[in-house]
Amino acid sequence: MVSRSKKYFARALKIIPGGVNSPVRAWQSVGGSPLFISRAKGSYIFDADNRKYIDFVGSWGPMILGHANANIIRAIARRAANGTSFGAPTLGEVELAELVSQCMP
Repeated sequence: MVSRSKKYFARALKIIPGGVNSPVRAWQSVGGSPLFISRAKGSYIFDADNRKYIDFVGSWGPMILGHANANIIRAIARRAANGTSFGAPTLGEVELAELVSQCMP
Protein backbone atom coordinates (compact mmCIF):
# COMPACT_ATOMS: atom_id res chain seq x y z
CA MET A 1 0.00 0.00 0.00
CA VAL A 2 1.37 3.41 -0.97
CA SER A 3 1.34 5.93 1.88
CA ARG A 4 -0.82 9.02 1.59
CA SER A 5 2.32 11.15 1.89
CA LYS A 6 3.73 9.53 -1.26
CA LYS A 7 0.44 10.03 -3.09
CA TYR A 8 0.26 13.67 -1.99
CA PHE A 9 3.90 14.24 -2.97
CA ALA A 10 3.31 12.83 -6.47
CA ARG A 11 0.33 15.15 -6.82
CA ALA A 12 2.27 18.14 -5.47
CA LEU A 13 5.19 17.56 -7.85
CA LYS A 14 2.82 18.28 -10.75
CA ILE A 15 1.95 21.77 -9.51
CA ILE A 16 4.44 23.01 -6.87
CA PRO A 17 8.16 23.47 -7.68
CA GLY A 18 9.96 20.59 -5.98
CA GLY A 19 6.61 19.37 -4.66
CA VAL A 20 6.93 21.22 -1.34
CA ASN A 21 6.72 24.75 0.04
CA SER A 22 9.67 24.81 2.42
CA PRO A 23 13.35 23.91 2.85
CA VAL A 24 12.19 20.30 2.67
CA ARG A 25 12.94 20.75 -1.05
CA ALA A 26 16.38 19.35 -0.23
CA TRP A 27 14.67 16.03 0.51
CA GLN A 28 15.16 14.92 -3.10
CA SER A 29 18.94 15.07 -2.70
CA VAL A 30 18.81 12.46 0.09
CA GLY A 31 16.25 10.20 -1.58
CA GLY A 32 12.72 9.23 -0.71
CA SER A 33 9.77 11.54 -0.34
CA PRO A 34 8.73 13.88 2.47
CA LEU A 35 6.05 13.18 5.03
CA PHE A 36 2.89 15.19 4.59
CA ILE A 37 1.73 16.35 8.00
CA SER A 38 -2.02 16.40 8.68
CA ARG A 39 -2.10 17.72 12.24
CA ALA A 40 -0.06 18.41 15.36
CA LYS A 41 -0.68 18.57 19.09
CA GLY A 42 1.81 19.50 21.79
CA SER A 43 5.22 18.10 20.85
CA TYR A 44 3.86 15.62 18.31
CA ILE A 45 3.08 15.74 14.60
CA PHE A 46 0.94 13.23 12.70
CA ASP A 47 1.42 12.32 9.06
CA ALA A 48 -1.30 11.83 6.47
CA ASP A 49 -1.54 8.17 7.51
CA ASN A 50 -2.00 9.21 11.18
CA ARG A 51 1.45 8.01 12.27
CA LYS A 52 2.71 9.92 15.32
CA TYR A 53 6.19 11.50 15.50
CA ILE A 54 8.01 13.66 18.03
CA ASP A 55 8.41 17.09 16.42
CA PHE A 56 12.09 17.92 16.86
CA VAL A 57 11.75 20.79 14.36
CA GLY A 58 9.03 22.74 16.19
CA SER A 59 8.08 24.57 13.00
CA TRP A 60 11.58 26.11 13.04
CA GLY A 61 10.99 27.67 16.47
CA PRO A 62 7.55 29.31 16.50
CA MET A 63 5.94 26.30 18.21
CA ILE A 64 7.94 26.67 21.41
CA LEU A 65 4.71 26.27 23.44
CA GLY A 66 3.75 23.19 21.43
CA HIS A 67 1.30 22.76 18.60
CA ALA A 68 -2.34 23.70 19.15
CA ASN A 69 -1.70 25.16 22.61
CA ALA A 70 -5.15 25.98 24.04
CA ASN A 71 -4.16 29.50 25.13
CA ILE A 72 -2.74 30.31 21.71
CA ILE A 73 -5.79 28.91 19.92
CA ARG A 74 -8.09 31.10 22.06
CA ALA A 75 -5.95 34.20 21.38
CA ILE A 76 -5.99 33.52 17.63
CA ALA A 77 -9.78 33.03 17.67
CA ARG A 78 -10.28 36.32 19.56
CA ARG A 79 -8.16 38.25 17.06
CA ALA A 80 -9.59 36.49 13.98
CA ALA A 81 -13.11 37.44 15.05
CA ASN A 82 -12.16 41.05 14.18
CA GLY A 83 -10.79 40.12 10.75
CA THR A 84 -7.50 38.67 9.57
CA SER A 85 -5.98 41.04 7.02
CA PHE A 86 -6.78 44.65 6.26
CA GLY A 87 -4.09 45.99 3.96
CA ALA A 88 -3.94 49.05 6.22
CA PRO A 89 -2.27 49.97 9.53
CA THR A 90 -3.67 48.66 12.80
CA LEU A 91 -3.07 49.49 16.45
CA GLY A 92 -2.14 45.83 17.01
CA GLU A 93 0.88 46.07 14.72
CA VAL A 94 2.06 49.21 16.53
CA GLU A 95 1.68 47.47 19.90
CA LEU A 96 3.58 44.44 18.60
CA ALA A 97 6.38 46.65 17.25
CA GLU A 98 6.59 48.46 20.59
CA LEU A 99 6.83 45.13 22.45
CA VAL A 100 9.53 43.81 20.12
CA SER A 101 11.45 47.08 20.50
CA GLN A 102 11.23 46.85 24.29
CA CYS A 103 12.49 43.26 24.24
CA MET A 104 15.26 44.03 21.74
CA PRO A 105 16.35 47.62 22.36
